[in-house]
Amino acid sequence: MNDNHFHQLQHPLEEIYIGPMSATFKVLGDPTRIRILSLLAQQEMCVNCIAQSLNMTHSAISHQLRMLREAGLVKFVKDGKEVFYSLDDDHVLTLFAQCYDHVKHKNL
Repeated sequence: MNDNHFHQLQHPLEEIYIGPMSATFKVLGDPTRIRILSLLAQQEMCVNCIAQSLNMTHSAISHQLRMLREAGLVKFVKDGKEVFYSLDDDHVLTLFAQCYDHVKHKNL
């Protein structure tokens, strides 16, 4: 285990953080939301572009984006009538990248 990360965590975890951490992992537990985060890790995108990239409806993508937004994982900016989404901050990218690295490591 990386000692730097271990020492950053308080042991035991404070109870106030356990619920939000669990909720974050629950939101990340959907393949479509993982695909959306993967796209947004590369660049900011509008709903239509995400829907087209994933071959899904605008409505279905909007629903998934709302869940990601409510979890604090993505943010948006409006440009006229167009809405562009991106990862909320570098922590989301780090969490996503660490999970990806872990899965690659375990599956090889």
